[in-house]
Formats: sequence, C-alpha cells, structure tokens
Amino acid sequence: MRIISGDLKGKKLLIPKDNYTRPLRDTVKESLFNLLQHSNVLNFDLYNSSVLDLFSGVGTFGLECISRKCRHVTFCENYFPALEMLKRNIKNLKCGKKTKILEKNVYHLAKLKIHLKDFDIIFLDPPYTFLIDQYLDLISIVKEKDLLFENGEIIIEHSSNISLVGENNNIDERKYGSSILSFIKKASL
Repeated sequence: MRIISGDLKGKKLLIPKDNYTRPLRDTVKESLFNLLQHSNVLNFDLYNSSVLDLFSGVGTFGLECISRKCRHVTFCENYFPALEMLKRNIKNLKCGKKTKILEKNVYHLAKLKIHLKDFDIIFLDPPYTFLIDQYLDLISIVKEKDLLFENGEIIIEHSSNISLVGENNNIDERKYGSSILSFIKKASL
C-alpha cells in the first residue's frame, strides 16, 4: 500500500499481516479521489477540508487526504493491530499535527463530544460483513450528532452485495468490482 498522489506520493503504508484489516484498494482509492477532485460529486475542494475517517484501519483514506492538502483528519479505529499501524504510519509520514486519533469503537461516536458540524467529509469503510441496518445506524448517528458542515458528504465504501439506494433515493452509488462507493449529501440525510 502506498500514497498515490500529493505531497506524500509513493510513501509506503504499513499494514497488519493478519486478514482482519481490509485497506482501501488502490483502484477504488484512485477512482474516489478522481471523483473528489475532478467532478461535481462534492460541492467543495478537498484542499483545506476536514475529514472524519471511521473504521480507519491503517489510515489509507485519511492519509491520502493529508497528502492532498486537507486541513485535518480525525481517525476512529479500535482494532489494536490496525491502530498500531495507523500510529506508525502517521509518525513515519510526519503528519501528526494534522491528525487526531479516537481509539474508540465507531458506535461510541454517539457519546463523544465532537464539535458540531466539524467535518466536510465523513468516510466509512466498515467490514464487508455489515448489514444494511448497521449502515443505517451509522448514518443516523452522523445526522443526530450533526457532524457535517452544510455542504458536507458521507462517503461509504461497502460490498456490492448491499445497496443503500433503496433506503434513500438521494444516494449516488459508483461500483468498482466487488466494492461500491455511496455518496450521501448532508441535505439528503
């Protein structure tokens, strides 16, 4: 795994040797960042944005954001091997000043006192074993906590076996092999 573009392009990311962590594949990551930077999917620039990376694993998405000059990334991860690699990746890339790590289960977000409307992007990359109700619960937490800026967006990477469009017609889905990226604007929450 490597950073694919920006100031940190080519820098290697450490990943655990177990099979419990599923980093964002380079092809999906490249397509996602092309959408973020070269299309009208989002109503703002990635540059200077604030990102919440849930189920962050080793930080593949959030560290790519930092490489592309986002302002700040808050990572949320509780699986110890991935968390240790995330910390090492942040240290190796010397980007600690732009990051914060929440060593919590994502479902504890409902209890966290995060400043309201803190994020331009909330990226969710939970295990592919998640069920539709679990995705909907996470979307509800984001809405209830009011975690997005007005033009903010939730981006969910999930298995192509699940479609969130049936739950909300305002979701834009893009399929990449066995993965789907779902984009949900704050206005449609």
